[in-house]
Amino acid sequence: MAATRFEIEKFDSETNFNLWQVWMMAILVQTGLKKEVFMENTFSALWKRLETLYVTKSLAKCLVLKQRLFTFRMNEGEFLRDHISQFITLLNDLQNVEVHIDDEDQR
Repeated sequence: MAATRFEIEKFDSETNFNLWQVWMMAILVQTGLKKEVFMENTFSALWKRLETLYVTKSLAKCLVLKQRLFTFRMNEGEFLRDHISQFITLLNDLQNVEVHIDDEDQR
């Protein structure tokens, strides 16, 4: 399944809200998430629902993420902030599939 990337600016109160709302609704419709979004009453309920639908916790995914962690290296010429951001994202991905990483392994 190919991933589709939508580029839309965060709402910053300077952008026309009505236009921003139309863009967001179009993305929800295109991705088939409109029904999921309007089905829940709170943000936390929506977040839990989306997690149950889209976060896979398979053994294969856990192993791939662990392999990425243990082979994670900084590339030459890469900015330190980008490297740290990628590392934190990887740790969050592991946490989302309920893999416990010792503090010692995070250093």
